[in-house]
Amino acid sequence: MSSALPEVPRTAPAPAAPDGSPTGRLARTGAFCARHPLWVVAAWLLVMCAALAGRQLVGAGFSDQVSLPGTPTHTGASLLKASEPAAEAPSGKVVLHVESGTVADHGKAVADTVGRLAALPHVTAASAPVTSQDGRTAYSVLSFDRPLKSLGHAYTDELDEATEPARAAGVGVGYGGDLDQIVRPPADDVAAELTGLAAALVILLLAFGSVAAALLPIATALVGVGVGMGVVGIVAGAVAFATAAPTLAAMLGLGVGIDYALFLTTRYRQDLMEGRDPVEAAGRTAAASGRAVLVAALTVGVALLGLYACGIGFIGRLGLAATIAVLMTAASAVTLVPAALGLVGRRIDRAHVRRPVAETSGDRDGWHRYAALVARRPWAFLLAGTTLLALCAVPMFSMRLGHVDSGSDPVGSSTRDAHTWISDAEGPGFGPGANGPFLVVVDLSGASRGAADIGRGLGEALQGTPGVARATPPRASADGRILVSTVTPTTGPQEAATGALFERLTDRTLPQALADTGATAHLTGTTAGQLDFRDTVTERLPLIIGLVLVASFLLLMTVFRSLVIPLKAVLLNLVTTAASYGVLVAVFQWGWGAGLLGLTGPVPIESYVPMMMFAITFGLSMDYEIFLLSRIAEDWRSQRDNQHAVGTGLAVTGRVISSAALIMTVVFLSFAASPSVVIKMLALGLAVSVVIDATVVRLVMVPSVMFLTGRANWWLPRGLDRILPHIRA
Repeated sequence: MSSALPEVPRTAPAPAAPDGSPTGRLARTGAFCARHPLWVVAAWLLVMCAALAGRQLVGAGFSDQVSLPGTPTHTGASLLKASEPAAEAPSGKVVLHVESGTVADHGKAVADTVGRLAALPHVTAASAPVTSQDGRTAYSVLSFDRPLKSLGHAYTDELDEATEPARAAGVGVGYGGDLDQIVRPPADDVAAELTGLAAALVILLLAFGSVAAALLPIATALVGVGVGMGVVGIVAGAVAFATAAPTLAAMLGLGVGIDYALFLTTRYRQDLMEGRDPVEAAGRTAAASGRAVLVAALTVGVALLGLYACGIGFIGRLGLAATIAVLMTAASAVTLVPAALGLVGRRIDRAHVRRPVAETSGDRDGWHRYAALVARRPWAFLLAGTTLLALCAVPMFSMRLGHVDSGSDPVGSSTRDAHTWISDAEGPGFGPGANGPFLVVVDLSGASRGAADIGRGLGEALQGTPGVARATPPRASADGRILVSTVTPTTGPQEAATGALFERLTDRTLPQALADTGATAHLTGTTAGQLDFRDTVTERLPLIIGLVLVASFLLLMTVFRSLVIPLKAVLLNLVTTAASYGVLVAVFQWGWGAGLLGLTGPVPIESYVPMMMFAITFGLSMDYEIFLLSRIAEDWRSQRDNQHAVGTGLAVTGRVISSAALIMTVVFLSFAASPSVVIKMLALGLAVSVVIDATVVRLVMVPSVMFLTGRANWWLPRGLDRILPHIRA
């Protein structure tokens, strides 16, 4: 039996006009935009202004509230709300602290402060201060009549005004508990965006020489991002996005927007250098690179929207916000960029800092020589790349998911002060665990024994559980339907020991204490909810990974008419994700270089960051994969020589992919200055993944694998080829 591969299905070339220029919808769109640039630019500016104005009119709101129906936390909270509605009212702590003496020494100022707090709008009660054993720390619990997030950050001014008497007396004031939802200042992305844009401009000037060619991708990306941010804000009027959604959307939109515009601009300049008319060049650019941009954006969108499959709306909506930004920048890339190119025409290289270059300088340039070197030693390059990524991925196996608490907020912030003062103080209501206590809610509806008997046994079991600092005696609600006890761990909310205590209470202490009683117990409260969220995300992460892998495989198989290319792509992108996870663990969890990011110590990996990173990293990795493979496939269709196609594709896209990756990296890293630890994680993780993917994977491993697999790269069974729709990148 012959072992030869079946004949490779031949994809028909793109239709062309009699003069050789490509036709088709994208080509006509690109040529139209280049022929009428002022109208197109004006239309985009009008849309941007309308979107941003709509965002203001809607009054977009953002919230980090997560609901997980069916979990013990949700069930316990529902039982508590039904029996004791006041216990479920939104609340927060105002913490008072003195370095010397006691808080009681400032009794009049403290009493005045508590009275002012009780009189604030939407505050229903302010408890008498609870004081630590040494008297240096005290706190008052404020109860509110509405969710704290709805009060907005401006409410902080009212809190500050109410606590002014204490401050004037020399008493430190901090805000703890759920008050951090309104006290933490909203992220200011302007400085990060300006830093990223300045760095991108420098890179573009150094890489391509032309001032206009450097400014054009940035200008068009800003318009696309502006439209995207406006649309996200409008949608936020009906959909509750997380507080990190606007920053994530801006970060991704800016990164991919500059990259998309860069790929089109580079292709356009190459066509000009080959003597083509500007309008024709814009049409050809839209037909070739524009199609790759749309496929790449679609791939990113599929990966991000796949987050909805986890069943957690909070995460799915983060993906939706990012998808909106990516799609808006892609739309601007295939319409606004050709218009801008038509507007500058041949003047695109008139102002330059060095001799302008475009895609390639010929068959003997440095990238062609590098491609030839990889072709001669593909195994050596593949082994070197695999070894490097494996080493980066090692820390991933010790990843610990959790929630980053207020103790990791910037030094000197009121939320961090409150967390530290409560953690360091002693006495009931104080200690590290007081920043994240558990509530035990016992459902007595099916109990076969009396509440007092059940409560006595439960109280002894809770107090005797390792890791419990104290547990209040279980008390019955007024309607007698539930028992409630507050359990204070010995460790803080983000510590691994607290997560272990959560599992110990859930799996052993509570079931054993209530065995044969007919009663059931549930752990609830903020910390329990965060740990339930962590467990839910961990359980559903494989589903997201599988869904994104399958969807990406099918899309790439359809685009490139191959089984080997999409299989290689998904496997290498998995390796990229693993390596970026490893770097994230080393920096944040192990603390390697954490000080450079403004962190004072190790923190767990925020529960949803790996899931978000996988979707985003996979989508961005596919961007570069598609840009590289689209040029390889273009040469393959005309030459039918795999080695020549891989070498040409690498030579043509190597410099532009490297420059685009560097731009996206600096854009992401600029957001690492955010005070939010979660944004820092996403910024660093995405920057590392882009660097790894665009260098080690895209320029080393992909060509070496394609050289090794040879003609098999382009094999697709004839029957499957007939079934699949025809989409070309």
